[in-house]
Amino acid sequence: MNIVNNFIDLVIGPSKVGVDNEGTRVKWLEKTLNKIKPGSRILDAGAGEQQFKKLCSHLIYVSQDFAQYAPDEINIGLQMHKWDYGKLDIISDIANVPEEDSSFDCIMCTEVFEHIINPREAIQEFSRLLNKDGFLIITAPFCSLTHFAPYHFYTGFNKYFYETELKNHGFEILEISPNGNYFEYIAQEIHRIPQIANKFSGEKLTRIERIAVKIVQKMLERFSSKNNNSEEILNFGLHVLAKKL
Repeated sequence: MNIVNNFIDLVIGPSKVGVDNEGTRVKWLEKTLNKIKPGSRILDAGAGEQQFKKLCSHLIYVSQDFAQYAPDEINIGLQMHKWDYGKLDIISDIANVPEEDSSFDCIMCTEVFEHIINPREAIQEFSRLLNKDGFLIITAPFCSLTHFAPYHFYTGFNKYFYETELKNHGFEILEISPNGNYFEYIAQEIHRIPQIANKFSGEKLTRIERIAVKIVQKMLERFSSKNNNSEEILNFGLHVLAKKL
């Protein structure tokens, strides 16, 4: 199998499109968190395994999650193989955090909104918890497959959701930037075909099909290199930075 794949890569060339969804998001978070004043108190809302705690070493980090996801108890959609919340500072509903009004200088909420039954309530709670001029950092999918079931309520969020709801809850948006574009998103899903085909049909790609996949990936890479605003109709997700007024 590896020999065939290496031969295909040699003839067609490896594709670099659709493989950096998470990497781009992490770089943006690191850049954005570095702008937050050292010593600021930050809430990692829906912290999960607290993977971004390491980016907050200059801040007073507080983690919160509802701590109910258990991937070993259900086999629907895409699940994590294992999950460990570690030691959370706060276990609560994200829309009812037991902290005083204006008790945080910054709130970070990454890849969580699709798992909240009512994200508008979360935004309202963030507004309550943030100091005046405090920062809100949000990332969430623009489009996503079913994952973390049964806690997957929305496939994604368009920029118009943020523009409407953040304004309605007293925020000024400083940045909304797309992660990826239409061609990169489609390429990501094509990269995922072998895994999904095996899981949901029990089939593996034939040699011809693997060649076809490589050809389509190279085509999408070419289109993506000349992208002209296709992110308006589809992308991996949006990165949002807002300030509490």
